[in-house]
Order: sequence, then structure tokens, then C-alpha cells
Amino acid sequence: MWKISLPAICVLFSAWFLGNFVLPWFQHNHERPQTQHTDHPSRLSDSQDQSCLCHLTGVLDDCFCDVESIDIFNNFKIYPRIKKLTERDYFRYYRVNLKRPCPFWPDDGHCSIKDCHVEPCPESKVPVGIKSGNYNKYSQASNSLSDVSECEQAKELGAINSTLSNQSKEAFADWARHDDAQDHFCELDDETSPDAEYVDLLLNPERYTGYKGPSAWRVWNSIYEENCFKPRSVYRPLNPLAPSRGDDDGEGFYKWLEGLCLEKRVFYRLISGLHSSINIHLCAEYLLDESWSHTVWGPNIHEFRQRFDTAETKAEGTRRLKNLYFLYLIELRALYKVAPYFERAIVSLYTGNVPEDGETKDLLLQIFNEIKAFPMHFDEKSMFAGHKMEAKTLKEEFRLHFKNISRIMDCVGCSKCRLWGKLQTQGLGTALKILFSEKEIQKLPEHSPSKGFQLTRQEIVALMNAFSRLSTSIYQLHNFRQMLEQQR
Repeated sequence: MWKISLPAICVLFSAWFLGNFVLPWFQHNHERPQTQHTDHPSRLSDSQDQSCLCHLTGVLDDCFCDVESIDIFNNFKIYPRIKKLTERDYFRYYRVNLKRPCPFWPDDGHCSIKDCHVEPCPESKVPVGIKSGNYNKYSQASNSLSDVSECEQAKELGAINSTLSNQSKEAFADWARHDDAQDHFCELDDETSPDAEYVDLLLNPERYTGYKGPSAWRVWNSIYEENCFKPRSVYRPLNPLAPSRGDDDGEGFYKWLEGLCLEKRVFYRLISGLHSSINIHLCAEYLLDESWSHTVWGPNIHEFRQRFDTAETKAEGTRRLKNLYFLYLIELRALYKVAPYFERAIVSLYTGNVPEDGETKDLLLQIFNEIKAFPMHFDEKSMFAGHKMEAKTLKEEFRLHFKNISRIMDCVGCSKCRLWGKLQTQGLGTALKILFSEKEIQKLPEHSPSKGFQLTRQEIVALMNAFSRLSTSIYQLHNFRQMLEQQR
């Protein structure tokens, strides 16, 4: 009996040894190595893995649109077209002054990290139709003013109409004067300043540069604490200056926020949405690997979790992302409102390359047609709808607060961050200008410049690129969602 059972015992012992020691050792030494951009060092449970995105669903506050409808509309209809549009010459060159001093506190000095640097575009590479004059609006006709040198430029560009009637000249002069007197929502750069330079946005993409710390924190803190209609006694969630309260989940802040009028509540949500969008860009274009021969940029899921995960942000992540969708709806509504301005025959998005200009205009109109078909637009008529004088005062306060935020962008120490911060705040400011100019847009003449409402080329470039950034953020959320699902 003993001779029969001994081999069986040996087999059982061998199986036990392999299962408890050899196989675990093999698995431990052959599993895929974790990297910063693929896995969190301590992986979250399945219930936490998508916490900020699985709650990102349903109807948004202060409007009647849901997240899922925006996702489908943006990712399939808008994002592919707006990405292609912003690669066109008219929209890729942006004139900006990155040397303006900070008007609020002593300059910290510019970031020395190489990825913070912005490479200006030599003017020889800028399409001649774009750089032909300070009041070069957008059309071929507007490049044919009475000044002799500008007429000569028009001939060099092959302009069809090299002369204008006296009536048209007077209209353009009125147009320019109105531009100078117009109320803007942003502090605009002086394009004639010797410090203003053209930047090729495609060669200077928005992404993580390594700029962080007290300087970066001070910019956003100044925006939220001093320009969002908030009393100092109310503390934002996760604000390091707030008194230490272990059980503080932001309840006091949101109780205060919900007690505000719609206009001030909208203002905060716009700024929060812009902040969220910028953070998504930094997470989606993160420096993953660098060597002497190459650099690799891509999505960093760990960084995304730190900024948006429910556990990491004490449930702030979902609110931040919903504010991004709200901002998207605001700028989408502005584009819907301004479509008639661009649909006029006089508008040609002029660069000097007539065939490409026509294709660019066609692509822009395709985007407007998709936007007009969207069924769930934000209704801005509910804003500033109270007593006439009170509404006027509130609107002016709204405008000045946002204009102040645009000035704070000159305090950003990283040049690339400053570039994209200025562009996106100007784009949002242009969207607000459009929403509050509905009557002027309705009175636009079909075949002549408007005295009541117009946009400079800089405003147009900022408007479309800013909306493209929001569209990209929502598209990137889809990518992050897929990455999180693959890790479960």
C-alpha cells in the first residue's frame, strides 16, 4: 500500500509547490512594467476606475442639454471639421504680444524650461494677405483701401477690386473708428506694437510644459478669488488658503453659488470650464519620454486622475468636467448667432491664396450648418433680462470682470501657456461679445461692411481656435474613457 501511495504524495506536493511559489514568482517577473502614463502606481478598484467619467452623464445645470448628446454631436460632426479648419493658413497664424508686463504684481521672470518657449514665425512665412494691414479684417475688399501703398499691395496679391468708391471708403473709415470705440470683453494686444509677433499655432501646440508651482497657482487663484463675484469669506473647494476643515466638501461654496443670480453663476462656470479644458489638454499632451534623439508626447492617465478623479478631488472632478460642457454650449451658441455674419458674400477669409480662401470659407460654412442643426442650444435670452438699468449695470460688471481676467493672462510666466491662455480668453471674450450683439448682427448689410458690428481677424482666429480647443477636450475625454475601460 505504501509503495502505491508514495508517488501520489509526490505529485500532490509538486503541484502544491508549483502553485504557491513557482507560478507567482513567474507572474511577478513577467508582468508588463507600469509606466506613469499608463497606470497609477496603486491601481484603483473597478468602482473607482471611472469615477469622474461614469458620473459625467445626464442633463447639465442651467440649460436643457445632456452630456451624451454633446459627445455624439461633437465627436462625429464638429471635431473632424474644426480640426481641419484650424490647420488652414487663415486660422493657424495668430499675432500676439507675449512681452507685455504683468499689471498686477512684480514679474516672476519667464519660465526657463525649454518646452515653455514659443517660436515666433518669420514674417516672410506669413501669407501676405494676412499681414497686409492692421485693419485687414477678413475680406478681399477690405485689403483695397485708398492708401497708395495698400493699393499696391492689393495689385501684388491679385486683388479683383483695386479701387473703392468714395462711399465705400467712408464706410471703411467709419468701420475702423467704430473698432477703436467698441466695448470689448478682452484686453486686446496692440497689433502695431514692435513686440507683437506672428505665431504659427501648429508649430507651437498647447501641451504640458512643466510650468507649475506658486507662479502658476497665483494666476488661477487671482482669477477665481478676485474676479468671480466671490466674497473672501467663501472658500472654493480644494483651495489651499481655506481654513483647515477636514469635513469640508465644498457644501458652503456651492450653497453660495446656487444663491447667485444666473449671470454670476454662468460667469463662474465659464471660468471653471476653461480651466478644465486647459487641464485636459495638458493631460492629453504630456511629455512621456525624452532622449537626445526624440521626445514622445501622449496621454497621461495618472495626471488625468489627479485633476479629475472623484476620490482625488473630493468629488470636484465631475463638476469641473460638466462646466467644460457648459462652456462648450456657450461658445456653440455664439457661433450659431454669428453665422449670418460669415455667410455674406463680402466675407472671404482673405490670405491672398484665392483657391484656398474659397475652400476655407466652404469648410467654415459646413461647420455653421452643422451647428444650426443642433437642437439643444443654450438660451442666452434668460441672461440680463431683468430691470433695464440693473441689467445694464450687471452686464457692464460682467464685461469688466472678464476683461480683467484677460489682463491676468499677461502674468503667466510660461510663454507657451501665456500664448494659449491669451488666445482662449480672447476667443471666449469674442463669443460673449457676439451673444450680447444680437440686434446688431440681425441688421448686417449683405454687400457692404457693417458699422454696428464686426470682428477683427484676430477675434475670428481666436474665436474658432478657442472653440476648437473645447471640441478637442471633449474628444480627448472619449479617449481617456477608453483608456480607463481597458485598465479595468
